[in-house]
Amino acid sequence: MGRCIITEEHSGGKPLGRHCHETGRVESASSSRYSVNMRLTPLHLWWWAVLVLATACSSQRVIPEELESLVDRTVPFPEVVAAPDSYQGKIVVFGGEVLKAKRLKDGTQIELLQLPLDKDERPILDRQQSQGRFLAVHQEFLDPATIVEGAKMTIVGELSNAKVEPLDDVEYRYPVLIVKYLHTWPAKSYGSAYTQPRFSIGIGSGTGGRFGGGGGFGIGF
Repeated sequence: MGRCIITEEHSGGKPLGRHCHETGRVESASSSRYSVNMRLTPLHLWWWAVLVLATACSSQRVIPEELESLVDRTVPFPEVVAAPDSYQGKIVVFGGEVLKAKRLKDGTQIELLQLPLDKDERPILDRQQSQGRFLAVHQEFLDPATIVEGAKMTIVGELSNAKVEPLDDVEYRYPVLIVKYLHTWPAKSYGSAYTQPRFSIGIGSGTGGRFGGGGGFGIGF
């Protein structure tokens, strides 16, 4: 309710009457509209945040969609090591750490220390979990100088004939992958926050006095 201000009208020194003028209606209506906006804005921002996060998550796909349906995830690496010729032609995804690379007549060969993959298809850090070594043969030339020793890779490839090569004082039988897709992980992805991606969302609003108000929104990774 507004306040009533009494005014008197006079004519020739004689009072004609009194009138009540209400004030405050405009500011009350304005305040009401502002309050409605303050209640709706956080909801809109929340849905916007969900959309941003969904887009970010979908952009983290490592294996191309057209290859995903071809990958046989029932083939464990230890069984391939034990009987590599039994799995020829299978499309698999293996991860590892680059040990060395060399040029072949028909491409480039990369020797990797196998490492299990985490839920994001990224090789884990613990070398003690390795179950052996394998060779990835890229049938197009890649300059070995550009393949950094110690880099982590996730590789989709077709299992081919095993290859025997010297390893120190012994002959080692390597499973061989013909590369269909190769993803090299940047070193920065293995920082202190590697274990899990983290993000936070914050939404806030507030009012002050009769006309003041404020809102805030934040999102971080």
